[in-house]
Amino acid sequence: MKKRNNNIIRFKHYSNIKTKINKKKSFEKVIENNLNLITHELNLKKNAIFTLGKKFKINFSIKDLKSYKKFSKIVIIGMGGSILGAQAVYDFFKTKIKKQIFFVNNLEASLLKEINTNCSKKNTLFVLISKSGNTIETLSSINTLNKDIIDKKNAIVITTNETNQLLNFAKRKKIKVINHRSYVSGRYSIFSETSLVPLYFMDIQISQFRKDILDFLNKEKKILKKNLLNMFKIYESKKINSIILMSYFKESDHFLQWLQQLIAESLGKNNKGILPVTSLGPKDHHSLLQLYLDGPKDKFFYIFSQKDKNKNRNNLKLFSKVLNNKDINQILFSQKEAFLKTLKTKKISYVEITINNLNSSTLGKLFSYFILETIIIGRKLNLNPFNQPAVESVKKNTKRILFNQ
Repeated sequence: MKKRNNNIIRFKHYSNIKTKINKKKSFEKVIENNLNLITHELNLKKNAIFTLGKKFKINFSIKDLKSYKKFSKIVIIGMGGSILGAQAVYDFFKTKIKKQIFFVNNLEASLLKEINTNCSKKNTLFVLISKSGNTIETLSSINTLNKDIIDKKNAIVITTNETNQLLNFAKRKKIKVINHRSYVSGRYSIFSETSLVPLYFMDIQISQFRKDILDFLNKEKKILKKNLLNMFKIYESKKINSIILMSYFKESDHFLQWLQQLIAESLGKNNKGILPVTSLGPKDHHSLLQLYLDGPKDKFFYIFSQKDKNKNRNNLKLFSKVLNNKDINQILFSQKEAFLKTLKTKKISYVEITINNLNSSTLGKLFSYFILETIIIGRKLNLNPFNQPAVESVKKNTKRILFNQ
C-alpha cells in the first residue's frame, strides 16, 4: 500500500488459506452489507458504536475539569475495558506525560499499599470507573485506600446514572459524577468518557485522538474490506485455534491486552471463537517461538511494529565487531523480518501492521479499526459482539460464594 500521509497504518498480508471464488463473492457481500449497517448505526443514539460517530458529544465540560489539572499524581481505578483503553494510550505516550499515573486494574495489594504510602489528598486525583457501579474488584480497591484520602476536591466518579454502590459513594462524598453511558460496554468505551476523561488529564488532545477514527469507513474502505476478507477466510477455515498478537515494541503491551479482551469477549461465544494470545518480540523468540513455528499449524499472527526514526547507537561500541555497529532498532527490525520470512517458509498466515509516525490521531485510528473488524466478524459468525453472558454468570457466582447467598 502506498503512503498517503504521515499517519498511515500499513497492512501487509500473507495467507496460506484458500477460498473458493463463490465463497469470496459471498464474503464481499457480507462485508458491504455490514459496512452500510455500521454507517447507519453510527448516527443512532443509545447504540454501542455511537461513540465513533460524528454526532457523538462528550457529556462532560472541559471547563469543569480544569480545576483538577493541578494534581501531579493520578490514580485511575477500574477493571477490564473501563481502564485498559486509557492505559494503552498512556503506554504509547508515557515518556511525554509529566504526571505520575497509577492504573489499578486488578486486585493488587502491593500497588494499593504504594498508593497509600506515596499519595495524598493534596497531590493526587482519583478517577474511579465502573459501568455497573457494583464491580467487586473496583469497590474493594477503593475500600483499601487510606480513610478519607478521597473527597469531593480530588476525585471524579464515572458510572451510570442508575442506583449503584459507586454512585451512592459519590453522592455521600459529594464527588463529581460523569455519566457512563449504559449502552456502551467497557471494551467499546475507548472513545467515550471512560477513556477521554483520563486522556484529558494526561494532556492528550481528545479532538486529535478522535480525528481519524472513521477513515476506514470513508477514506480507506478498500483496506478494511481487504483485511476483513482475509479474516473471514481465517474463521471460515476452522483450522485456526489461536490468534497470536505479536508486537515488536514494548509500548504496545496494554494495547495488545485491550485487543485481546475485545476479541475474546466479543467473539468467544456459542462454542465459537479463536483464542487471542499476546506476545512480545524478541523476548518471546527465546520462549514461544519454537512452538509458534514448529508446533501445530493452527495459529494466525497479527504482527505489530512501529517505524522508529530515532537511532539509539551505543557510543561505547563494546561489541562493534560482533554487532557491526548496528543500533537496537536495526537489530529489532532484523529479528522481526527474520520471523516474517520464516513464517512464509513454514506457510503460516499473518498480517503485519506497521505504524508510522505514531501520534494520538494514528492511535485513535488503530483502535477504531479493530472495533470495526471485530463487530463485522461477530455478525458474520451470527454472534452478538456486544454482550458477555458467560462473564455475567461468573460475577453472580462470585457474589453467591462471597456473601453465602
